[in-house]
Amino acid sequence: QLQASGGGLAQPGGSLRLSCAASGSTLDYYAIGWFRQAPGKEREGVACISSTDGTTYYGDSVKGRFTISRDNAKNTVYLQMHSLKPEDTAVYYCATHDRICVPTYGSSFVPGLGSNFGSWGQGTQVTVSN
Repeated sequence: QLQASGGGLAQPGGSLRLSCAASGSTLDYYAIGWFRQAPGKEREGVACISSTDGTTYYGDSVKGRFTISRDNAKNTVYLQMHSLKPEDTAVYYCATHDRICVPTYGSSFVPGLGSNFGSWGQGTQVTVSN
């Protein structure tokens, strides 16, 4: 199981950094995807980082604002979020896939609901508001 943390309240234009950690297992084998789900909306893919070569992919709505990275020594994957918008408000989750991020289209992460990802844990709430 993965645990996402680091959420909170941010103002529009602000920043937050989310962390994804695993207890009892190592993440370095896995591609890690970040997803989010806003009230009344379907879950969507936000970003993904592969384990093979660290290639990153992003959802079109967050490109240029969010950065995914991993620190295998700390067994943690991060999602740095800048220029936050009210529409970024959601519960954010991380999940695993074997080694590579799929599906992708060019540099875009297009996993749909993420049904091919696993080890979902509790998410962390991000609220962007004045």
